[in-house]
Amino acid sequence: MFFRLAFSGMDPERAHRLGFLGIRLCRSLGVSAVLRRLCRPGRDQAVEVMGLRFPSRFGLAAGFDKGAQGIPALADLGFGHVEIGTVTAQAQPGNPQPRLFRLVQDRAVINRMGFNNDGAAAVAPRLAQARRELDADWSGRARPVIGVNIGKTKAVALEDAVADYRASTRQLAPLADYMMVNVSSPNTPGLRELQAVESLRPILAAVREESEAAAGRRIPLLVKIAPDLADDDVRAVADLALELGLDGIATTNTTIARDGLGLRTDPGAVAKIGAGGLSGAPLAPRAEEVLRIVRAHVGDRLTIIAAGGVASAEDARRRLEAGADLVQGYTAFLYEGPFYAARIVRGLRRGSRRPGLRARRG
Repeated sequence: MFFRLAFSGMDPERAHRLGFLGIRLCRSLGVSAVLRRLCRPGRDQAVEVMGLRFPSRFGLAAGFDKGAQGIPALADLGFGHVEIGTVTAQAQPGNPQPRLFRLVQDRAVINRMGFNNDGAAAVAPRLAQARRELDADWSGRARPVIGVNIGKTKAVALEDAVADYRASTRQLAPLADYMMVNVSSPNTPGLRELQAVESLRPILAAVREESEAAAGRRIPLLVKIAPDLADDDVRAVADLALELGLDGIATTNTTIARDGLGLRTDPGAVAKIGAGGLSGAPLAPRAEEVLRIVRAHVGDRLTIIAAGGVASAEDARRRLEAGADLVQGYTAFLYEGPFYAARIVRGLRRGSRRPGLRARRG
């Protein structure tokens, strides 16, 4: 309640910065060990997915920690994995402000951040430090997994996208537990064109090749898709992932749609905000639909990380029952406060014996 009252009237981007600073300060003030004991998943919640050991099935989606500045602090709050980014090969400021907008009545957010980040070279040493801290903090237990989400630098032309993705992969893959290729944000001009199979194939192949060469090991690789793809295009991307030997697909990124999502916010206010990706509760129906399409199409051959409108343990459980191996949240974290992950993980543990929950896939 305090979290909501303190930040609800503040500019959303400033509230995010201050909230994240507060999370990191908790660690620097020496309360991280207490938070870990209060929030960490039970030992019996650890699962193996993509050859990685996750403390639980629930993690934090990319977008909250763009620059790998607070991974251990976020892990203290109960997230079983933290996906940082989106990171680009070159540093960039993102789109002009304002670029983050709350739709409080709908428990949603519209953003047009534009991949604001410090660039791969700056992020890499932070990842290395985060890994050292996690290994120390979680000795004897499955430590939270680090995912790295990469995207195209805005200034780079679409025809040069392969080289750009290679550059960020070269810097970051050695420090990642898994890599996520983002070609589905609506906030970088032309980026979603790269979801077309003929454009996506060389990017994914290059990231696969570059990640293994840079890391000297096989890095699990996934691609994140938009909810706005037609169903047949969703299946086409899934087929490509199988063809190239990817490990999985993330369903889904934000949506450019505004209609048919159960919006309760005044349509005029939404129109005034303008362009950007919508996330949060209104995205849930389509995100779950895309999840079911992919699972029905690929069977157990790919890992699926499900995101979009996950606000409660029941929401997370529904995605698991629909075929997800892992579940992510982000927008609800902004509304629910710092113990959001702990509540979901605790709720999943209570419901772990519920009939119909999908068995773990490795």
